[in-house]
Amino acid sequence: MRLLIALLLPCLTFFMLGRPLSGAAALILQCTVIGWAPAALWALHTVNQHKTEQELEGALSRSYMRRRSRLI
Repeated sequence: MRLLIALLLPCLTFFMLGRPLSGAAALILQCTVIGWAPAALWALHTVNQHKTEQELEGALSRSYMRRRSRLI
């Protein structure tokens, strides 16, 4: 769903991810037809980066919980 929003409304993607300054910059890019494609690519990259960060965060927390359970 986020990928579709990133293609259609790039600025909304940044606001949903809690990056208002990037959202404002994407909105300015979106106002021009030429800037729409770079804004959409930037939003797609940010969505993929956000997914990777969440996966790494989950893996680190699971690893921490395993180590902690061994100590107890």
